[in-house]
Amino acid sequence: MQPESKFTSYLLFLSFFPQLVAGPIVTAKSFLPQIRRPLDISRIPLLFGMFLILLGLFKKMVLADHLAEVSDLVFSRPAEMSTRSLWIGMFSYSFQIYCDFSGYTDIAQGTALLFGFRLPENFRMPYLAAGFSEFWTRWHISLSQWLKKYVYISLGGNRLGSLFTYRNLILVMAIGGLWHGASWNFVIWGLGHGGFLVLERWMGGKDQKFGYWNWKPLQTLFTFFIVTLLWIFFRSANLHDSLCYLQGVFTKKDGFLLPYSLEMKFVYCFSLLFLGHIFGVRYFKENKQLLGLFQKMQNSLGKSMVFAFLAAVSLVLIVLYSAESKPFVYFVF
Repeated sequence: MQPESKFTSYLLFLSFFPQLVAGPIVTAKSFLPQIRRPLDISRIPLLFGMFLILLGLFKKMVLADHLAEVSDLVFSRPAEMSTRSLWIGMFSYSFQIYCDFSGYTDIAQGTALLFGFRLPENFRMPYLAAGFSEFWTRWHISLSQWLKKYVYISLGGNRLGSLFTYRNLILVMAIGGLWHGASWNFVIWGLGHGGFLVLERWMGGKDQKFGYWNWKPLQTLFTFFIVTLLWIFFRSANLHDSLCYLQGVFTKKDGFLLPYSLEMKFVYCFSLLFLGHIFGVRYFKENKQLLGLFQKMQNSLGKSMVFAFLAAVSLVLIVLYSAESKPFVYFVF
């Protein structure tokens, strides 16, 4: 694209605050044209922006922060925990990081909309992915696209044959792991995803029938389980704790049991997430559908007033049912 001629527009692109800390990653090609066009205040989707902010606050304050109480306790002393507690802690962190990170994205997108700017979609129900390639088209989409464009394709992509393609997949995911921190945990996390991406591509290239493996629900469950298992390396303090955690997950052992109240918090949060995904799959597969619905609502004064009342009630309930405030997970990277 042509260089930006206005220095103030360039500064706004660099400093636009909603997405600075944790994304989504915004490209000049998508953002600078929005600065150049005239801003029509009447066309700003205020209701949809407020809905996204409320949704993000709910994911963060009610779901992620409550789940953090469970996962923080379990990951702080994996050697002392029972197998049951380790399994609950593992799934708890998997749900926590999704609610935390996608919640931040929702808040960033909603805040940007209030100023008349649209940020790219960053999450699309990733735990419903039926494979690792699909998972990375649903999880942190802007980072996945950045790694694909600037690392994978630069290394040759899939243009140099199968072996180089496998090498490139491994390297890209290892670099993606190192991006989070200089730790063996992050390297193993990245290599794990890279290894399963290679395995998936190799299996997909074989002219074979895999029987029940072609059943999409089974693929989805398998992908979710492996992704959750790899989060252990992402969350643990060091490699020793990660290996200790894995050993406890796959060998039955006695140990510290989670308090009943924390187990119930996990059950409640899981139930809400499960219902939310059913509702999302059934009615709203894309943001465009939601945007259209809220635009119609915004054009009606009566419906707008009803939304304002429901939004106020929702905000009060979010505050009442929120857990102790914790920083966003991705603020540390």
